[in-house]
Amino acid sequence: MSILDRFRLDGKVALVTGGSRGLGQAIAVGLAEAGADIAVLDRTPDCAETCQQVDDVGRRYLNLTYDLIATPVAQYPGMIEQITSELGRLDILVNNAGIIRRTPALEFSEQDWDDVITVNQKAVFFLAQAAARAMKEQGGGKIINIASMLSYQGGILVPSYTASKSAVVGLTRALANEWAAYHINVNAIAPGYMATDNTAPLRADAQRNEAILNRIPAGRWGTPDDLKGIAVFLASEASAYMNGAIVPVDGAWLTR
Repeated sequence: MSILDRFRLDGKVALVTGGSRGLGQAIAVGLAEAGADIAVLDRTPDCAETCQQVDDVGRRYLNLTYDLIATPVAQYPGMIEQITSELGRLDILVNNAGIIRRTPALEFSEQDWDDVITVNQKAVFFLAQAAARAMKEQGGGKIINIASMLSYQGGILVPSYTASKSAVVGLTRALANEWAAYHINVNAIAPGYMATDNTAPLRADAQRNEAILNRIPAGRWGTPDDLKGIAVFLASEASAYMNGAIVPVDGAWLTR
């Protein structure tokens, strides 16, 4: 098998959470372009754009509508069972779904704290657990968590987001330690400042936008497509010996 063949995902099935737009959509489409069939889990039932792009490259898709703030953990195994029933198996989980709430720490509400921790941290663990049980039975799989620059830094106005994304790094390492023996690779991508809905308020603030761009050696905001390559790599056999890695894709923000 050539090295390029090891990047192929033919015959694989991937679940991407938060896949209707932004980073999740790009990752889902990138995995499909590499050969995977795609299940998209999102709180909005309108994933037509993502599903159309998956269909355009000749891959199957499944649209699952769940709001991870409100969905009980007890329903997660059923999600995985639906995927394996309709698409045949589950080889890849991308824990991409995430929310952010911006408020000064002195004024931050319990509800905003709980909502962010539920989606960005609790759901990440229990979806990984449900997926890993299926992967263990079939002999292995790949779990890719989406961390953040705020897994390394404190940020401002986003205490629950920073806490949750720091936890994603810890969970990635802990699960990699336990599940490597089952041939399940658990790694994370830490995107830098990406042009998505979550960062729209920052890009709309002229001073913040300029300050951020001045700090990025690459001189631009990242785009969702910038994550396609690393997602395919971590989902493929080319990364078979990577366990517990946190990979920044940040235009060199962290090196500055």
